[in-house]
Amino acid sequence: MKELALQYNIPLPPTTKLKLHERENRAHFQGTRRRCHSIRALNYRNATSRARTSTIPLDVKEFEENSQSSNYYMRNKDEEAYDETMSLLSLSVKPDRNMALLDDYEMEEMDIGPDDPNHRSGYVAVLGKPNVGKSTLSNQMLGQKLSIVTDKPQTTRHRILGICSGSDYQMILYDTPGVMDKKMHKLDSMMMKNVRSATFNADCVVVVVDATKTPQKIGQVLEEGFGELQDKLPILLVLNKKDLIKPGEIKKKIEWYEKFTDVDEVIPVSAKYGHGVDDIKEWILSKLPNGPAYYPKDIASEHPERFFVAEIVREKIFMQYRNEVPYACQVNVVSYKTRPNAKDFIQVEIVVEKNSQKVILIGKYIDISETSWIEKDLNPDEMEGKALKLLATASRLDIEDFLQKKVFLEIEVKVKENWRQNEGLLKFYGYGGQIQAL
Repeated sequence: MKELALQYNIPLPPTTKLKLHERENRAHFQGTRRRCHSIRALNYRNATSRARTSTIPLDVKEFEENSQSSNYYMRNKDEEAYDETMSLLSLSVKPDRNMALLDDYEMEEMDIGPDDPNHRSGYVAVLGKPNVGKSTLSNQMLGQKLSIVTDKPQTTRHRILGICSGSDYQMILYDTPGVMDKKMHKLDSMMMKNVRSATFNADCVVVVVDATKTPQKIGQVLEEGFGELQDKLPILLVLNKKDLIKPGEIKKKIEWYEKFTDVDEVIPVSAKYGHGVDDIKEWILSKLPNGPAYYPKDIASEHPERFFVAEIVREKIFMQYRNEVPYACQVNVVSYKTRPNAKDFIQVEIVVEKNSQKVILIGKYIDISETSWIEKDLNPDEMEGKALKLLATASRLDIEDFLQKKVFLEIEVKVKENWRQNEGLLKFYGYGGQIQAL
């Protein structure tokens, strides 16, 4: 099978998983020991329950089919050369839970014991408008930070898949981009398409609203999230930021949402401080169907490590820069090389739309009053490239804390005009429902 991959120049499926650090509750990554044929039980391909009519060996036949499917991406010659090992991993394909497709080795690896009739597992779509606290809530439920969080709206661009597991349950959370009133770029439209696709696999929906805002109907959020979905899913309305309003106001807003929205229940929470999160978990578990886990119990996400590295850099851009600049940036991990006798090497590119944005990112004409990261006694000549250096340092420290190892981080800024309107580039960057893996 590996020889066939080399012959057709197609990358093998990714084999890294974000794994929970048992001792410090931190995330790190570990290569799985899965053999090639075990892929048929995971979401790197469709289920293989269809009847076989060909005499071609099963693994070869499956691989040829996968090479033409949307789970893999073959680059054109005109595109820039990223890592040759890079492929795209689809997040829209639900893993097959049929235990008949797993052998003893795979059952042991997925930490699946004797059948538990009371075990629950399923998908949860977290929806809401920008800046209502969806990512903060998702991170609280997962017990660690996977989604980046800033005080700016529309920070989340991708559909973040987080896995929360217990001894008798597994809930898979889809943290989605905020539902926008106005779509200004092709990027915005593709982000909203990802919001809708999150509900296709969902067993229940959590709609987050801001308790400090005037109550309003959630029809737009549900329409953007459900689209043409016919089946009515259980809906929980989460009234977030209850710590910022008086108890009497909370009661009035709960009564308003119960009266004027078609939801199953309303729960007030403070995602920032974790208040009420257990109530949300309890509600979700009551709605999930009985069945075995979709994923091994010791992993926290299906996303590969390079995805989270890019997200960390993008978070630091939002924190360090203002106005339009953070929204015009796309962060790509060009190269990630593990070196046993040295720091891991990570090469990152930041794509912007204009040369003026590149100048601001690098810091050629940065205003000291715009950021607290610059030392006050520097003269303009000493500030050449200072902003990018500060960004790289802040990103590297968080990446090292996240991966629990030292890295060498290299950041380069490039200009690609109107990349937010280029559908081909947007799909390559992962906004078409697939993410770069390995």
